[in-house]
Amino acid sequence: MKRILIILTCFIPGFAFSQQQNFDLISYTPPTGWKKEASANAVQLSKEDTKAGTYCVITIFKSIQATNNSKENFDAAWETVVKEMVKTSGAPEMQPAAKENGWEAQSGYAQFESEGQKGLALLVTSTGFNKMVNILVLTNTNVYEKELTAFLESVSLSKPAAGNSNSNVGSKTGNIIGANTGNVTQTKASADGFAFTTTNFDDGWTSTVQPDWVEVTKGNIRVLLHYPKQGTIIPADPEPHVNNAWNILVAPRYSSLQQYRTAYISTYNRPYLGMGTATDNRTGKKMFVVLFRQGETGWIEAVCPDKNSFVQTFRFDPETIRWDSETELLNPIIAMTNYNKFAIAASDFTGAWTSDFTGVQQLYHVYTGQYAGMNINQSSQTFQFGAGNTYNWKIIAVNGQVGSMKYGQAKSAGKFSIPNNWQIRFSDIEGKPTLYHAHFSCIKGGRLLKILDAQYPGSGIYTVFGRSK
Repeated sequence: MKRILIILTCFIPGFAFSQQQNFDLISYTPPTGWKKEASANAVQLSKEDTKAGTYCVITIFKSIQATNNSKENFDAAWETVVKEMVKTSGAPEMQPAAKENGWEAQSGYAQFESEGQKGLALLVTSTGFNKMVNILVLTNTNVYEKELTAFLESVSLSKPAAGNSNSNVGSKTGNIIGANTGNVTQTKASADGFAFTTTNFDDGWTSTVQPDWVEVTKGNIRVLLHYPKQGTIIPADPEPHVNNAWNILVAPRYSSLQQYRTAYISTYNRPYLGMGTATDNRTGKKMFVVLFRQGETGWIEAVCPDKNSFVQTFRFDPETIRWDSETELLNPIIAMTNYNKFAIAASDFTGAWTSDFTGVQQLYHVYTGQYAGMNINQSSQTFQFGAGNTYNWKIIAVNGQVGSMKYGQAKSAGKFSIPNNWQIRFSDIEGKPTLYHAHFSCIKGGRLLKILDAQYPGSGIYTVFGRSK
């Protein structure tokens, strides 16, 4: 079987034969008589002999955004694509890298065991154009040597189309692209030292990192998710409060303001709105501008060609909002905060990232109303990232009633990998490998890392980390 794998891992992208089929960036000729199953993210080809107990399964994975380091991509794919399917014995035995047509293929294999059955796992990871393509072969026999060899020789990888290099790496979180100009003049993303500064979401919105806001565009609509700025939130009645924020955030970029007015809804978490028609100093065009904030949304600025465009996009007329309006009307504009979301890459993780939490409960007797003490829950969590995708993790927690509080801590170390641009995997968190859903949100001069245990995503509550200076 080792002889077979040495033949198989001589695969070089670029060879092509007749009767090929296409999937994403991949063209291939499927072996005759093999079973084919396809989904949005993968194609699987398989053949088995139930009497002899032999099988071979080929899985072709859809391309995902990646670094240009082919070995780093292979290592990440081996940790997730291979190890999460089968239990391998030791590190993969690598074959020489191969280059063709802008792609570099790294390949390796190792023995595996699954449900008492042993076999060989072969992974071929091709890297190019900020993408990686993975092909996984699992087999327990050498019967299919000729068919496997012919299949791998038939594989051809194409170059992503310019301006259309998006890869579906999470339908809810969006796809990474190089550019998407739409019908408005989109501001070029600002370089901030992180790998990804643009996100193209599946619903058509595109986000770019800017120095003072995240800019979100779709068609002829432009939305600015302003970063927190000193002086824009003041203790004042609704109208002077909105006027103050408008003068700081909006007015310097416009002229000839007309029909300006403010509005709010009287509720415990009061929404504030300011709106008017003004000339955009950048383009010289008249635009309908709405400034909005509620609770922790931050100030959101929606810029539309006219009021009708705003109503069609956000499904409410801001000029009809009164103190007693239903707050649910504002949900579509509140949802814009979800577009402050950017993918992760291994190169982003350097230095220390920390997350601190403090919660206090004042306790009172139900029947007497007398004070019954105070509960405190406090924790501090730190990831220290080092060279070679290494990390050290530590958490310290204090909780309990004042006077009888308990203290605990845990720590571990290992290696992390990025299986795709929306997940990070740590080899050891409290004694076991842990996979997290992950993304960045932008703030002025930096980013916040948000992670959610992929095994328990139901809470939807992300742990937020900031990088220490």
